Amino acid sequence: MDIFETIKAQIADNTILLYMKGSPDQPQCGFSAQVIQILMACGERFAYIDILSNPEIRANLPQVSDWPTFPQLFIDGELIGGCDIITEMHQSGELLPLVKEAAGRPAAEAG
Repeated sequence: MDIFETIKAQIADNTILLYMKGSPDQPQCGFSAQVIQILMACGERFAYIDILSNPEIRANLPQVSDWPTFPQLFIDGELIGGCDIITEMHQSGELLPLVKEAAGRPAAEAG
């Protein structure tokens, strides 16, 4: 499987997926830390991939998502956005119902 197929499979197999720098316990940048805090506040489980320990994903994900920066949040296979968009959606109340709805279904039923 090439890296593009791997990335697409990761997105398809995880209902809520965050590509970030570091891990939820040890984020390696302020933007990733901020998104982690927001997702934790939503109270649902999510998957993450540390792009720092996966340089091939880091190099190629922007081509798949058409988004140049990290972190990147995917819900139900769709790119939600980076830190600014996630923060705005959280503050406006748009993010929580999206996360709750996605978390209420198995990944295979998402989308």
